[in-house]
Amino acid sequence: MRLRMPMGRDYAEWAALRAESRAFLEPWEPRWASDELSHTSFRHRLRRGKHEYEQGTGVPFFIFETAEGRLVGGISLSNIRHGVAQSASIGYWMGERYAGKGLMHDALQQVIPFAFDRLSLHRLEAACIPGNTRSMRLLEKAGFQREGLLRSYLRINGVWQDHHLYALIAGEYQPLPRRG
Repeated sequence: MRLRMPMGRDYAEWAALRAESRAFLEPWEPRWASDELSHTSFRHRLRRGKHEYEQGTGVPFFIFETAEGRLVGGISLSNIRHGVAQSASIGYWMGERYAGKGLMHDALQQVIPFAFDRLSLHRLEAACIPGNTRSMRLLEKAGFQREGLLRSYLRINGVWQDHHLYALIAGEYQPLPRRG
């Protein structure tokens, strides 16, 4: 698999994958807008991602499997803070038909060293709804440690949800061998 920043030409594939995975994704994401999958909405996402990248506050990536070059999901660094914090948040999503195949773990194994080595960050955080056992296992397998419970932390699918906070510190990261 490979990562790259989203581009305008990705719209049709992104919209199709998100549409077919909607029921799978909705329980873990903010409520979808009525125009969530529109071309206009996608262009706004691209502009926001480009702006965050230029400001040094975020880096969005799409995940592509290499055999056929298909889009399988997305992973991003957001809320990048430099200075005394040197930290960022990681968020991700995977198309339903690609879930459970280790692709997100492989994507994390690329994003983590990018964050620590290229961006010189010290800490990565990820928030996870307590019922999202797949996501919790993924983070733990990647070396993240659960630090606590953030009560009523994010509004997910229209409801304020508690989240477990996971973190990975640069000096504690041990890269795992990547598949393939």
